[in-house]
Amino acid sequence: MQKEKVVVIEDDPDILEVMNYNLSREGYRVTCEQDGLEGMQRIRKENPDLVLLDLMLPGIEGTEVCRLLKLDPVTRAIPIIMVTAKGEESDIVLGLGLGADDYVCKPFSPKELIARVKAVLRRGSLKEDAASQRRMVRDGVVIDADRHEVLVDRDPVTFTATEFRLLHFMASHPGRAFTRDHLLSRVMGEDVMVYDRNIDVHVKAVRQKLGKYRELIETIRGIGYRFRDVRD
Repeated sequence: MQKEKVVVIEDDPDILEVMNYNLSREGYRVTCEQDGLEGMQRIRKENPDLVLLDLMLPGIEGTEVCRLLKLDPVTRAIPIIMVTAKGEESDIVLGLGLGADDYVCKPFSPKELIARVKAVLRRGSLKEDAASQRRMVRDGVVIDADRHEVLVDRDPVTFTATEFRLLHFMASHPGRAFTRDHLLSRVMGEDVMVYDRNIDVHVKAVRQKLGKYRELIETIRGIGYRFRDVRD
């Protein structure tokens, strides 16, 4: 079976060589670019299964590349992993808000890089399939949208409507990091006037009700939250 196609956009030749070598060794079909504009053109030509995107690029910055890809109906479903320095927290928030699927901080280990790539590819484009997401089982937690019911180790636990929407949405996208703003807009609606930290209150309540499974919801410091992918 032929491995997935990956486009890497990274202007540091040493990092690019490391990424290319390790991805190729895993069997992925890798194409590399060092310029944002040329990377955009390559993506539109190759239609890859995944993009690894540096944020600081010549030509067009990575955040703008991400924005343009997600605006284009042809490329919006392509998963994107941002590659960023640890000090670029604000850019991480922006990139995730624009629709990036995950991020890797420099310096990273080849093992971490491959693990992130495999996880995002497994999740695919993260399209919401309503039929398959009506009832989910994550460890000992069962989330049933049709019954509006949550079972924790087979015992029913009462969730408010907002708490249930939050849990269901995050569990539908295991492994994906979401900003607080994104979660608020999806769970409470874009027209509701709330502060971003309000989501922390709801997350705290959900965690308490999950009991020993509270760690299924992970905090991404300075970014937001992620529902742990129990398959990792």
